[in-house]
Amino acid sequence: MRFDLLAFYGGPDQVMTITSGIASLVGFLLIFWHKLVNAFFRLIGRAPKPSEASEKSDDTSNTPS
Repeated sequence: MRFDLLAFYGGPDQVMTITSGIASLVGFLLIFWHKLVNAFFRLIGRAPKPSEASEKSDDTSNTPS
């Protein structure tokens, strides 16, 4: 058996710590995803104009139910 490969062993105590950190980062991104995307599009100058956004919301509110 090669003992140098034992250095790559990740037990549950190491793996759960890493996956918990990744899950918290993903959760944070999901909470603020809309704000992050909006800031990115404003940064590159492709943000929708406010009039376009209001027209889209008006079109969907006039649909019969």
